[in-house]
Amino acid sequence: MTRMLDPKDREATGARLLSSSARNSYDPEIDIDWDAPLAEGKAYLPLHRVSLYGTEIWERLTPEQRIELSKHEIGSVASVGLWFEIVLIQLLARYVYDKDPRTAHAQYALTEIGDETRHIVMFAKAIERFGLPRYGPPRVVHELARAFKAVSGGASMFASVLVAEEITDRLQRSMMDAEDIQPLIRMVNRIHVVEEARHVRYAREELVRLMPTLGKAKLELHRLVTAVVGFAIVDSLIDPNVYKSIGIDPAEGRRAALRNPHHQATRLWMGEKITEFLGDVGMIGGRSTKIWRRAHLLP
Repeated sequence: MTRMLDPKDREATGARLLSSSARNSYDPEIDIDWDAPLAEGKAYLPLHRVSLYGTEIWERLTPEQRIELSKHEIGSVASVGLWFEIVLIQLLARYVYDKDPRTAHAQYALTEIGDETRHIVMFAKAIERFGLPRYGPPRVVHELARAFKAVSGGASMFASVLVAEEITDRLQRSMMDAEDIQPLIRMVNRIHVVEEARHVRYAREELVRLMPTLGKAKLELHRLVTAVVGFAIVDSLIDPNVYKSIGIDPAEGRRAALRNPHHQATRLWMGEKITEFLGDVGMIGGRSTKIWRRAHLLP
């Protein structure tokens, strides 16, 4: 079972997170110098995390093309990230709809909504600053999310939120202090990591509270929903259209990436912390485990 068997009282957690938010929050409009020139010759993503790293296509690319692809891939990750945060805002608004707004628990959910609106604008401004096109999840995922955000709730809602937040958080933490990465990317990541840490704590504790309330049938349903969302998120992070930036057909680039052991290892690495936690609390198990493995989020 989980290492967090006895989460703190909801009100104690909410009050602590509200206090932390008051002390340590950012305003990207003020805290980021959007007019600063981009650093010459610096990547936008660690090159060994680029989806084509180690492939035959990669070996043919010039250093400039490799950096260009890293820029488009981080733009795609940011685009999918901000799209999911729009989904998250709607999930949280539905969640708090029936809660008592006088409670710290409800007030922190509302505070998180405020954080996420700033993050969405921050990611959008970064994408615009880099001169990138609009990327995002496949149309089918985009449309299915309309139903997900309208009906999802309970344990799988919080588990799905954690998957989306913690997968990208692992990547962002690895770049915060990397001198070979664009300074603007590092600052965006630093802001997001600091504020998302509070969101993760809120969702983790709520998930632990909810898991013991699930009967066997409901548990399997919530496991399935979480696994499908996890697969959809990690599989959507790299829009195939990013490969056009280096003159590669999107379908060819996606095939090469999906077969690439380095890219598969990156997916596994990005998901390590959250899948360990979800396994500990019992959200990964049963038949849906195969979906996690197909997504390369479990070995």
